[in-house]
Amino acid sequence: MNKIFMEKALELAKISYKNGDVPIGAVLVKNGKIIGRGYNLKEKKKNPLYHAEIMAISDASKKLKSYHLEGTDLYVTLEPCLMCLGAIINARIKNLYFAAYNKRYGCVSSHLKLLTGGGFNHKTFYVGGIMEKTSSELLNSFFTDLRKKGKKIRHI
Repeated sequence: MNKIFMEKALELAKISYKNGDVPIGAVLVKNGKIIGRGYNLKEKKKNPLYHAEIMAISDASKKLKSYHLEGTDLYVTLEPCLMCLGAIINARIKNLYFAAYNKRYGCVSSHLKLLTGGGFNHKTFYVGGIMEKTSSELLNSFFTDLRKKGKKIRHI
């Protein structure tokens, strides 16, 4: 685990914030180098599939010309949802590191606990709460700004 990579994910989350999307960023790392980057684009692209994790996995898969991402580490600023966790398992990502816990949609340890005893053929190790305060503050700031503007986003 390397906090520098979580800081990079937080930088990407700030791009989402500027775009009017929930500020979530992700980087995929292999052998100490970032091979995939992503940030939330759901609102900007009007597409529910454009989560930060999906974008980072897609970026890395394109670069490596494979969806087999064994030996990689994913750093993301918010605990993954069901869709993203499915992509993480399918891509065979070795380690998952996330910042803030996602009480509404988190499928790693908050809402559901799918990586423990899930019976999947691939096991992903995870650690949550890395730079949690920084990520939570960014998320809270975003939603405070939305309320001030009278706007709503339904989901994370």
